[in-house]
Amino acid sequence: MTATTDTKPKIWTPGDWNAFFGFGTNILVNLLTLTALLRFVLKMPDDIVFGRILPATGLMLCMSTLYYAWLAYQLAKKTGRSDVCALPSGISVPHMFVVVFVIMLPISLKTGDPIKGWEAGLTWVFIQSFVLMIGGFVAPIIRKITPRAALLGTLAGVSISFISMRPALEMFSTPVIGVVCFAIILLSWFGGVKYYKGIPAGLVAIAVGTIIAWGSNLFGLNYGGMTLANLTGSFANFGFSIPLPAFDHIFSGFEFLGVILVTAIPFGIYDLVEALDNVESASVAGDDFPTTRVLTADGVVSLIGCCLGNPFINAVYIGHPGWKSMGGRIGYSAATGVVVILFCTFGIISLMSSIIPIVAISPILLYIGMLIGAQAFQETPKSHAPAVVLALTPHLAAWGKLLIDNSLGAAGTNAAAVGLDKLGQVGVLYHGLEVMGGGSILSGVILPAIAVFVIDRKFSTASAFAFAGALLTFFGLMHGEKIGFGESPVVAASYVLVALVLAGCAKFATFTPKAAEEDEDVHGEPA
Repeated sequence: MTATTDTKPKIWTPGDWNAFFGFGTNILVNLLTLTALLRFVLKMPDDIVFGRILPATGLMLCMSTLYYAWLAYQLAKKTGRSDVCALPSGISVPHMFVVVFVIMLPISLKTGDPIKGWEAGLTWVFIQSFVLMIGGFVAPIIRKITPRAALLGTLAGVSISFISMRPALEMFSTPVIGVVCFAIILLSWFGGVKYYKGIPAGLVAIAVGTIIAWGSNLFGLNYGGMTLANLTGSFANFGFSIPLPAFDHIFSGFEFLGVILVTAIPFGIYDLVEALDNVESASVAGDDFPTTRVLTADGVVSLIGCCLGNPFINAVYIGHPGWKSMGGRIGYSAATGVVVILFCTFGIISLMSSIIPIVAISPILLYIGMLIGAQAFQETPKSHAPAVVLALTPHLAAWGKLLIDNSLGAAGTNAAAVGLDKLGQVGVLYHGLEVMGGGSILSGVILPAIAVFVIDRKFSTASAFAFAGALLTFFGLMHGEKIGFGESPVVAASYVLVALVLAGCAKFATFTPKAAEEDEDVHGEPA
């Protein structure tokens, strides 16, 4: 039961220090990653990266984190609770790679001009922003009719495949830093160990990892790739840059509209569903935020950032329960936003990237992935566990396909050139990965939703979700690589047949009542 109170919520609590360093380092990792992509993959000039893009990105992130801190403050004031935790937000990590490798890099290579790639990225975000703003008004309906196992299950799939795996691999690639830092975090955030004078575990892990990385240079080992040359060169990017309007660049990018629409609309829908999942995750953790206001805010701040030169979409992050469990409340979000804008406008990101090894930060991302994956099982009925497992499979397929594509691309070839039959002979069912992994965020909702309603004997509702799956598949939003008309007709027809079977079961089938099943032992015999 909630109650209105006149007591002002506390802006900062001791637990905010832990969440601030944890969430702050999460944001820092993403900023360091996107900076590396811009400079070394797209070959973007440093004056554009540090003078235009990062200041705009910093302002967008500051606006987002301050807004969600304010939203948490309002919820705490309304309910009189002292444990309300602000929603985490920042650059959408999957989209960071999509906009770079699917939009910006091909156009940069085709035109020979990385600025053209940047402009295409701005147009991509411009379109996605409006998808988010419009979608914010229908999202509450989706949240109401979709089972929790489907929403949290697809979120767990994203967290395991795209949030947890890369940090885990990085940790074991440089275990003397990664595994040690992971143990430091595990002991504190799961084991309850308190470090000297309450120093946050995230800060301890980063400090230890940095010391090991730089100390290894004394023995000629160079763990973490830290060098004095890179450190000295980073000072060249110091300065003060304010975000400037980039309307001319946005509209210049419209010349590539045909290429952009293929991914902008489905990934806008991806953002919509992912944000919906994350709001549901926060609700399960005890903080019920207004869905429409959350999603439209993502669209608005992304649009503002885009108009100032930022080609990366903003998103509500996975991980609210994790930051809340380590004591985060309101202040951690606002403090992160203020620090981020300072780092981005003064060129400090360049210095940080030359001091801190990425592998020292990776364990924090793995910790968040562990929490989100676990939540899908912990916060749903035990009988729905098979549906949660089903929700993971499209994301695992998408992740597997991505690894194969990147590996073959590095060798200068692709799956078609190698031959799908040859890949199949060695156990690589590439076409299956392609079909199942296409539009994984949506198929990761539809498939487990069907399973949940079958488990609950609600066959008519399961049939309706199967029909929805058929429509989404027919237009390429699921099980396809692009939006279109009749993109995956065979898969769409399969969903229609499933829907008809379920509808028939709703009308004609007889089955063992659930109460009778619960009285049977594992061998099917009466207990």
